[in-house]
Amino acid sequence: MTGETNLTTLLKNMTPVLNEGDYVYCTVSSLHTINTAHILGLFKESEGFTVILKKEVADQLQLEYSYIAAWITLTVHSSLAATGLTAAFATALAQENISCNVVASYYHDHIFVAKEDADKAMVALKKLSNP
Repeated sequence: MTGETNLTTLLKNMTPVLNEGDYVYCTVSSLHTINTAHILGLFKESEGFTVILKKEVADQLQLEYSYIAAWITLTVHSSLAATGLTAAFATALAQENISCNVVASYYHDHIFVAKEDADKAMVALKKLSNP
């Protein structure tokens, strides 16, 4: 299955879920000190690796971070070729003055918002899916 592409269907069925815990973005030049089982997200940039980890893992590894996030998963299986979903939820969050960092994965979209904005973000996302 390649996922849903119809924006109306995606919005109606996106069902946001707030995952437990605190998450941080860290940058490292090497992954050799990080157990890959602890890595939630990984992207290689020319400056190094960006890793998304649970805050307690980053703290144990003494990694620096400047942003503590909540992780929201949209449970609808969205296609990587779908158009408009990211724009729709980013706009809804922006209207509430909530910054979001998005990770699109094969099955779902994942949104990281400042920890203090988590509840407000969930309200905005639920409102978007149930107008």
